[in-house]
Amino acid sequence: MVDQITFDDFMKVDIRVGTVIQAESFPEARKPAIKLWVDYGGEIGVKKSSAQITVHYDPGTLVGKKVMGVVNFPPRQIGPFMSEALVLGFYDAGEAIVLAVPDKDTPNGARLC
Repeated sequence: MVDQITFDDFMKVDIRVGTVIQAESFPEARKPAIKLWVDYGGEIGVKKSSAQITVHYDPGTLVGKKVMGVVNFPPRQIGPFMSEALVLGFYDAGEAIVLAVPDKDTPNGARLC
């Protein structure tokens, strides 16, 4: 059974839409990853994230892509890189991560509701 949470618990998680403005390989990471800089709009600004998405994505294809991310986790040190947000995705059948993205144009900073 899945643990249940309250609506108030859900509202504590700040999930926003942003646009990837920069992406780089992250060879220093223990597991294959890509460093992302995501613009979450004026209120949030640009946040960095380390994402283990190398099976389906490479840095050259990510710039300009809309993504969803949790923007209110505390920063986390990932090797030499400080990750400031958690970009969201789902495991595919082979347990590789597929990014969670809006299916229509959504402004940077729009909050999941």
